[in-house]
Amino acid sequence: MDDRSAAFRAAVASAPNLDVRVPTCPEWTLFDLVQHLGERRRFWADVVAAGPAAAPPAGSAAKGTPVAPREPEALSAWLAESTELMLGALREAGPDRGCWTWWGLSQSPQTCGAVARHQLQEIAVHTYDAQITVGAPQPLPDEAALDGVEDFLFTCCATPSAWPHKPATIDFHATEGRSWRLSLSADGAHSTRLATPGTAADEGPDAADVSARGTAGELVLFIYGRIPADSVELDGDRQLFGLLRDWEPEE
Repeated sequence: MDDRSAAFRAAVASAPNLDVRVPTCPEWTLFDLVQHLGERRRFWADVVAAGPAAAPPAGSAAKGTPVAPREPEALSAWLAESTELMLGALREAGPDRGCWTWWGLSQSPQTCGAVARHQLQEIAVHTYDAQITVGAPQPLPDEAALDGVEDFLFTCCATPSAWPHKPATIDFHATEGRSWRLSLSADGAHSTRLATPGTAADEGPDAADVSARGTAGELVLFIYGRIPADSVELDGDRQLFGLLRDWEPEE
């Protein structure tokens, strides 16, 4: 988290101005991205500190305050403070303490450890956003990226809500030697890590309907919509990715 946060601040500091548009989040300027990231760090600090709850604490940073300063040195300090507030709350709480999360029906637990895991992915992807904005994109760190694929599938995809289309399976193969399967059916969406990592050319009765293969970093950026589909190797029914992207499960 410290490494990605420092890389994010460095990218922001190198920008000619804060009003440049973020290519991967075109509705945002770089300042909007900074404001979002800092607010979310402060929001999750409040959530973690509050402990087990049915809703986020009232009056938290989710309301959009405090506003990030625009002066470069003050902005960098505000970002660093935002991250440290969240990390301090996480360290004090420990990984097993419960807290509110928005992913209550997923495969990820409602714990501070799960918050830490997902927030690492948020800062890793947004660091890429900042870097590409200033023309200096860097690959995601290997370990963060490998965990990022699994976190996305377990946290953002898994749900008991019925899949509204015919049953399907989607495999994700990281060239680093790890694979996952997302199964979609009337019982919802369920993700598993495959015991034997496969290849995009797998065949037979257990073959997935579609698979994506690339480095873990490429897979993370693909599933978060940061790079186009042709940036990874796809095999099978590609339209399933579009159906999955457009699916809005019932709460």
